[in-house]
Amino acid sequence: MSATIKIKELGLTKQREVVLQVIREEPEHLTANEVFDKAKQLLPSISFATVYNSLRYLKDAGLIAEISFGNGASRFDSMTSRHDHAICTKCGRLVDMEIDLPAGIVEQAAEFSRFKPESLELTLRGLCPDCNQ
Repeated sequence: MSATIKIKELGLTKQREVVLQVIREEPEHLTANEVFDKAKQLLPSISFATVYNSLRYLKDAGLIAEISFGNGASRFDSMTSRHDHAICTKCGRLVDMEIDLPAGIVEQAAEFSRFKPESLELTLRGLCPDCNQ
């Protein structure tokens, strides 16, 4: 099912449509605060609580992905297919990476950790090109 069909079937409210539009049109991975700031420009009456609840709804509906690194604010991504990320340890810039992982890596990680795998993402941490100069 395409994302467009799914959106129509969900009958999104105007507020949810605006939040989704902000995430899809922004090349960066935004925090909830950044989504709110941009959504407010498009729909001045929108509240932070509505943006936050819309993000949860859109994530649960599979229309956006939430990226969480455990100790910082979550960021939101329009790309919902499996992919990896690189994050700058200085400025916090976050970029998508599409890397083919070796066959069997999930099983190997599960065996090593004794975790039941749900997903596996690679996160490269280091300095982005701007901060590396």
